[in-house]
Amino acid sequence: MKSLACALILLTAASTAHAEDASPPGRIIDAAIGDWNKDGKPDLALLAAPPAGDDADNPIGIYIYLRDDEHSLLKLVASAPHKIWGSVEPGGIVGQEPSISALPNGSISIVSQNDSIGRDRWTQTLTLAYRNNSFVVAGYTYESHDTLNPEESHSCDYNVLTGKVTKDGKNLKAEALNVTIQDWQDDVGQKACDSGK
Repeated sequence: MKSLACALILLTAASTAHAEDASPPGRIIDAAIGDWNKDGKPDLALLAAPPAGDDADNPIGIYIYLRDDEHSLLKLVASAPHKIWGSVEPGGIVGQEPSISALPNGSISIVSQNDSIGRDRWTQTLTLAYRNNSFVVAGYTYESHDTLNPEESHSCDYNVLTGKVTKDGKNLKAEALNVTIQDWQDDVGQKACDSGK
């Protein structure tokens, strides 16, 4: 936990000093530390919201840092603004907070959700993997349920790299893709879940 706090303090100081660089704007929502490129050094992944007043549909960006080969400094290697939907205010709506975490295999899990408003509740998870010097979307999982009609519950898990889809317990097939987080759009995963055969 101390290393995360130190990393965030250093990152904030660096971001302030080099505002013209492609560093995450606004407010840090969540952070994860892991060894994304498996070089034995701790790396950093952030969810960050833009400055107040930016009312984009997907207000939260994903920013991933790796350690430099020759130095112990973090370097921004993936910047994907406006990728995740969710509450960005510290006192925002419970059940709409996004999160980012490190998985034991070195991948990154990013969760967005609506588990608080309306009858249509959902949770979406993106799994990112480091492949060929870039961060690709390896997995897309979407679960939904209707609070007034419990029979209208659905789940879909799409292995983006292989094209394997498991929808409501049935194995289906969709297109296998190699898509970086910068180029990813959620409708790619939704289409695979809707039309996998």
